[in-house]
Amino acid sequence: MNHKNAVPCGHDRITGFEFRKLNKPVRATQLLAFAFLLATGAHSHSAMGQAGTAAPATQPVSGPIAVRGKTVYTMAGPPIVNGVVILRDGKIAEVGAAGSVTIPQGARVLDAAVVTPGLIDAHSTVGLSGIYNQPHDQDQLERSTPIQPELRAIDAYNTREKLIEWIRGFGITTVHTGHAPGELVSGQTTIVKTWGETVEEVVLVPTAAVAATLSPLAEKKEKGKSPGTRGKMMAMLRGEFIKAQDYKLKREKASDDKKPDRSLAMEMLVRVLDREVPLMVTANRSQDISSALRLAQEFNIRLWLDGASESYLLIDDIKAADIPVIIHPSLERAFGDYRNMSFETAGRLQKAGIPIAMQSGYEDYVPKTRVVLFEAAWAAANGLPRENALAAITIDSAKILGIDHRVGSLAVGKDADLALFDGDPFEYTSHCVGTIINGQIVSEKPQ
Repeated sequence: MNHKNAVPCGHDRITGFEFRKLNKPVRATQLLAFAFLLATGAHSHSAMGQAGTAAPATQPVSGPIAVRGKTVYTMAGPPIVNGVVILRDGKIAEVGAAGSVTIPQGARVLDAAVVTPGLIDAHSTVGLSGIYNQPHDQDQLERSTPIQPELRAIDAYNTREKLIEWIRGFGITTVHTGHAPGELVSGQTTIVKTWGETVEEVVLVPTAAVAATLSPLAEKKEKGKSPGTRGKMMAMLRGEFIKAQDYKLKREKASDDKKPDRSLAMEMLVRVLDREVPLMVTANRSQDISSALRLAQEFNIRLWLDGASESYLLIDDIKAADIPVIIHPSLERAFGDYRNMSFETAGRLQKAGIPIAMQSGYEDYVPKTRVVLFEAAWAAANGLPRENALAAITIDSAKILGIDHRVGSLAVGKDADLALFDGDPFEYTSHCVGTIINGQIVSEKPQ
């Protein structure tokens, strides 16, 4: 953060920059320019860095922290002009207007133009996919067999991956990550904070979902390999769930000496059948989305639609099924399954009352991830109301992922995760000037 204009006072004060109201229109040309800068700048020394330990908190703080914002978007109510958020012991202790909140004596004070909850990326592979795009840091997709629900994301997640440090600098404090689309069932996902030394420290939800793919991405091109068609994909999925039903019944009814041997794959699918864990299906074409809806109805499973680039063709069906959509990145390249994508899909789904969250998605080229903040900004420029766009990367995302009791809004008792900006977060000239996770200042360098 910039200390140049700090005003001496009884607290350690850090100032923000000029405020831009969040309702200012976003210019598409600005966002395009920023996307280009992001893509080219990702290879800079600061972004790429050297392999090594994830950066610790830049300013460890044992006492309370007071964050003052010209505008504080709590996402639990209307924005607060000249707001203050008090953080203590890793939690939010108080939120309110400056005149109603007393800053504790000796607290460290941070100032910013805009304060938001820590941002949430609703679907990524970061931590399994690495920044160097080399075999040694690419654990997001196992190609040996098409159905692998037993693969745990927590066993592959690398807390020291430099990509995590990079996205953390943009205010992203929580990520739903795991095995990538590309196999019929590629494995499990997990939800983690973006700061900490070990998986045990960062994990919020060890197993968040089972990731499946209904698209040509999951088709085998070699002769005689399965699945090779959409029909075969659905038949294989249905067959595995029928096996899981039978496995569950035998384990429940058989005597101890006659129970079937444990199967990690079947146990995971039973958890899906029991609605304990959702099935997240990456499906973009309308026919594949329809197949996912049929599968969910047949086996009464919880479904998250992922990608869903043609979901605007099935709005009534998706709404009737009460299914949330983790919408594809706004700046996804429009080819293949995404050739009929629209920048307006997020806005159309939101207007129809379908729960949505934004994601960075999976990229097969460096830097291996997008930044969900800019994906939401592009949706805001194309029909998604701006506060809804912010909600799609904070509270609405938290609700879909089932973690809104911990994160997603600035409310007393929730985790002290905040993002601080020197201007409108959706304006490409603004910077994230501070990231706080669990009450620790983990990033201060403007990014």
